[in-house]
Amino acid sequence: MSIMEYNGGSVIAMVGKDCVAIASDLRLGNQALTVATNFEKIFPVTDRIYIGLPGLATDVTTLRERFRYRVNMYTIKESRTIEPSTFAHLVSSTLYERRFGPYFIEPIIAGLERNPATGELSPYIAGADLIGCLNFAKDFVVAGTASDKLFGVAEGLWEPGLEPEDLFETISQTLLNAVDRDAYSGWGAIVHVITKDKVISRTLKGRMD
Repeated sequence: MSIMEYNGGSVIAMVGKDCVAIASDLRLGNQALTVATNFEKIFPVTDRIYIGLPGLATDVTTLRERFRYRVNMYTIKESRTIEPSTFAHLVSSTLYERRFGPYFIEPIIAGLERNPATGELSPYIAGADLIGCLNFAKDFVVAGTASDKLFGVAEGLWEPGLEPEDLFETISQTLLNAVDRDAYSGWGAIVHVITKDKVISRTLKGRMD
């Protein structure tokens, strides 16, 4: 069994029309044994950037604090809010620093990127492997123990130009249907939809078995 699957859990991010969504399940496991059903894997970085951290639970806690510290240092030094693309490279370099004894986490970043010329916000999503190799996408990125199933369901349900409510429905259905087919993920889900005005967060009930 891979150490990446030890605690279970899955995360997906998806692009919509001028909005972006990120969702995860809520299970924390010790292999097949469920330990908790309220373990969050998605954390706010700024008011329009969220990061999902599927993988080993101890590294989730460590990296959450490390990223929080580094983003605060960036904000102080640069006197401005970090952008999603900059944050993605910060995540990448943080993971690459530890490439010989890596954190067992495959982060997913979702946010709205501000165009410096026009000031317009556009959706941005990226994923990384455990040594920080970035993977950019225009539709969706997935990680975690149910990633194969998430890919399959997302390919069938996602379409370009989804409005926030439709995006919420699509990502929710994708996640809930995928984790139903994975023994290491599930027990409900949390979904964050980021628009230019606000972030809508909802907790969903899932199969409890």
